Amino acid sequence: MQASGDCTTVEGASIGNNQQMRDTGNRQASIVMGEFNGVEYVNANEVASSPMADKRNKISVLPLVFLIFYEVSGGPFGVEDSVQAAGPLLALVGFLVFPIIWSIPEALITAELGTMFPENGGYVVWVSSALGPYWGFQQGWMKWLSGVIDNALYPIMFLDYLKSGVPALGGGWPRSVSALCLTVSLTYLNYRGLIIVGWVAVLLGVFSLLPFLVMGLVAIPKLKPSRWFVVNLRNVDWNLYLNTLFWNLNYWDSISTIAGEVDHPRKTLPKALFYALILVVTGYFFPLLIGTGAVPLDRESWTEGYFSDIGKLVGGVWLTWWIQGAAAMSNMGMFVAEMSSDSFQLMGMAERGMLPHCFAKRSRYGTPLVGILFSASGVVLLSWLSFEEIVAAENFLYCFGMILEFIAFVRLRMKYPAVSRPYKIPVGTVGAIVMCIPPTILICVVLALSSLKVAVVSIVAVVIGLVMQPCLKYVQKKRWLKFSTNADLPNLH
Repeated sequence: MQASGDCTTVEGASIGNNQQMRDTGNRQASIVMGEFNGVEYVNANEVASSPMADKRNKISVLPLVFLIFYEVSGGPFGVEDSVQAAGPLLALVGFLVFPIIWSIPEALITAELGTMFPENGGYVVWVSSALGPYWGFQQGWMKWLSGVIDNALYPIMFLDYLKSGVPALGGGWPRSVSALCLTVSLTYLNYRGLIIVGWVAVLLGVFSLLPFLVMGLVAIPKLKPSRWFVVNLRNVDWNLYLNTLFWNLNYWDSISTIAGEVDHPRKTLPKALFYALILVVTGYFFPLLIGTGAVPLDRESWTEGYFSDIGKLVGGVWLTWWIQGAAAMSNMGMFVAEMSSDSFQLMGMAERGMLPHCFAKRSRYGTPLVGILFSASGVVLLSWLSFEEIVAAENFLYCFGMILEFIAFVRLRMKYPAVSRPYKIPVGTVGAIVMCIPPTILICVVLALSSLKVAVVSIVAVVIGLVMQPCLKYVQKKRWLKFSTNADLPNLH
């Protein structure tokens, strides 16, 4: 049920719940993270993000694993720059050590907070509960913008992998029209439903990873382990190296924005994150191990798309075409997964009264139509940026969002220590702080290495968000647009 009016608050929904609890005579008068349904207590983790949620099909473990896989990775396409920047040894070590420093902490925090607040909105709701709605909005703005910037890459990368076979896609109006048509087609797939997107992600994931398994088997006779240990610390492009690692191993928290669409999220979300972590790290490390060990090292050749060249050297033209096709399909998977996350995030923000009510409306397929159209428009507008600028700007904004996320995680541990957490990282408050220190240091390094142009553009984007929230509040106060809060969502405070 969507409450109507100028600004129906979350506290209003809490009053109704408190009235029910007073009627029982033996229940507490207020509630922080749970509700009473007249028969028994229902933890907030069992409250759907929409009253119609139980009537819709929900995402199960396998599609969720591949949605996370595509939110974070999509396969080894794009990791080639790590070898060019730092050589084989540092590339291999990076994709083993970086997950420990960054991916595992982020995945664990997502599992804890995503099951604590299993609703569409994800990290926006976490920050809102810990720091208030103003900072929750800033989190939503920065994460949505970084997601849209990220998504602007994939139609372009799709065409880049096909242009060797279809030279006309290399530039001019054929390339522009093809990118637009691809964006429209994949946007329509998101409109048709999250269940469809999830199973398409499974099929695309299998197709994208299978050629590397075959390449590994074919390359065994050509492997020379000595090639893995080549390193020259005086010839390392640390900016490119760290940005490549960071870009390929972040966005674990993006899946939280569709937590309201997950079947039994208390169990499903942590399990899916665990399986996806194994899939992502293996999907990077194994192809790098084969690629660097099977062919002589030429660091300058290790650029985007080099795996298809390795396929030709190792197995022949047929493997080259398979890898190129897999790369193209992988970009489709990453696009639809990111689009789902971005659009459902906007829906979650609207259900919390942060955005106009129109963003909370669902299509007949249960998808956030306005959020999808809004996100797709952002993709089209940003598609003119270069690959390097997109990655750097995306990483910069993402870093700001992650800082807020770490603060919210620690703050919620201190603010609500006794609240039930269906999945809880087995550390105390001090352990939670310590766990966030290494990734925070990494964030500072990535920010410090950013170019002045990227820093200025990103800071301007942050300032826009700081101003936008009060403007939307003014619009709400003047009743120029309808804002409402979903009364079925639990009280955040």
